[in-house]
Amino acid sequence: MTEEKGKIDFKYNLKVYWSFLKKYRLPLALLIFAAFLIEVFTVLDSFLFKIIIDKGELFLDGSITKAAFVSILLFIASVYAGFVVFKSVSKWFHTHLTNIIDASLMYDLKQRYFNHILFLSHRFHTTHKTGSLIARLSRGSSAMERMTDFFAFNTLPLIFQLVLVTAALWYFNFATAIVVVISSFVFIAYGLFILNLQRPANIASNRAEDIEKGNLADFFTNIDSIKHFGKEEYISGRFTSLTQNSKKALLKYWSYGNWFNGGLTFILAVSTFFLVYFPIKGFLNGTLSLSTLVFVYTIYGNLFGSLFGFVYSVRGYYRSMADFNDLFSYGLFENEIKDKPNAPPLVVKAGSIEFRNVAFKYQDQLLFKNFNLVVPAGKKVALVGHSGSGKSTLVKLLYRLYDVNAGEILIDGTNVNAFKQESLRSELSIVPQECVLFDDTIYNNVAFSRPDATRKEVMAAMKFAQLDRVIENFPKKENTVVGERGVRLSGGEKQRVSVARAILANKRILVLDEATSSLDSQTEHDIQRDLKRLMEGRTSVIIAHRLSTIMHADLIVVLDKGKIVQLGTHQQLI
Repeated sequence: MTEEKGKIDFKYNLKVYWSFLKKYRLPLALLIFAAFLIEVFTVLDSFLFKIIIDKGELFLDGSITKAAFVSILLFIASVYAGFVVFKSVSKWFHTHLTNIIDASLMYDLKQRYFNHILFLSHRFHTTHKTGSLIARLSRGSSAMERMTDFFAFNTLPLIFQLVLVTAALWYFNFATAIVVVISSFVFIAYGLFILNLQRPANIASNRAEDIEKGNLADFFTNIDSIKHFGKEEYISGRFTSLTQNSKKALLKYWSYGNWFNGGLTFILAVSTFFLVYFPIKGFLNGTLSLSTLVFVYTIYGNLFGSLFGFVYSVRGYYRSMADFNDLFSYGLFENEIKDKPNAPPLVVKAGSIEFRNVAFKYQDQLLFKNFNLVVPAGKKVALVGHSGSGKSTLVKLLYRLYDVNAGEILIDGTNVNAFKQESLRSELSIVPQECVLFDDTIYNNVAFSRPDATRKEVMAAMKFAQLDRVIENFPKKENTVVGERGVRLSGGEKQRVSVARAILANKRILVLDEATSSLDSQTEHDIQRDLKRLMEGRTSVIIAHRLSTIMHADLIVVLDKGKIVQLGTHQQLI
């Protein structure tokens, strides 16, 4: 499916929409039947009114008695009451079934696309703005509701009305039926023509909104940088420019409404003229009774109300298609990192790691070629080197965030590609340079690494990381909410949460990625002591610049441009 400007793949979007809808065939069939009954009763209501006028004329010219006329009225009233009950029940079921289908489809869509996006590769998430992902998922959910409502409340009623009204008018007055058919066709065709012209503007408006929301999320994520550098005015100016672009795109999209409304009003006026002309002519010629004339105008009014509703709702249909286009395009992305069929989960035993003849390119730049490194089980290996030397990339390859182009990475002697990637990552534990936390309690953030851990185990991990001393001063202790990304905690406090997470995970392989580089010397000293305890008995891969972090490593690997230029202990290299 293409995302070119102005291009919407209707066939693909409807196919995906049907893949959701077909799960609810029974409620959908009942919904269609309820919509049909509603329109049948609407036409019958008008027909009852025609009978009243016919019998009234007979009463006025003395063909039937007053008592007979009253009996007829009472019978019609009872029939009408029955129609009202059945129509009300049908409408209740129609709305109820629509609500059930709407809610179910929205739930299914959010589940499918959230999980699909969640499991996409690291590369996808580093090349797509979070704000845009959220905006598209939100719009797609709303589009699902609009699309279903369009079919349930506008398309089905109009189809049934056109069939029933045309059949009734054909029976009573052929010319009037022809006018209705032609008017309906022109009315719908013009509306669709304008809305088709509006599609590129709709997509452009969505693009502007995606860019605006993507940057908005970026601004608020980096609020500390904005404050630290005093760039509020600068960011305000950038946001103004973004919102101006959104405004222009939205106004252009809305401008088509002028032609839309004006043209439909003109078509309605012309069709009304002919619809008045032919029945009046028949009435004057004596080929059409007064009751039939009233019947024609009554069902005509109902029909054109539905036509207006349908054409206006088609705008919602096109908008839904544009929103689907944005979200469903993600469905065409595949995870670059694929598990082998029936791949088993990884269970690390000893914890040895080996990079064997590894070659890796990133964006056509060769980072590693015939790279070899062995990390013995239970040993501490430090990776050092300038920025861009490949330290963090090695960790990403170990985690299978990217796959190697050649060679292999082995854990306990087996290629990591042989195992389920999620199980591989769950068997590794990491203390990153910046611990980004969920906007949740300290307790839940620590427990995230092992959600099935007991409270005793979580509290023990917090004590190990000396986090218990930190939370003593918090009013809600471990139940303190840390704020978005952990903004209510200091850098040292967040790192203690990270250490507690790692100890709770209790994995044989530990990665320390610049775990203390952003801390002050006293906090670093305290956490280094915790990390030293944490590394005991584990295979540890340490990325660091500071001497204090690496001097106790069993092996120091000095990297430069993806190559090992020095190798040895601290004492050997000094």
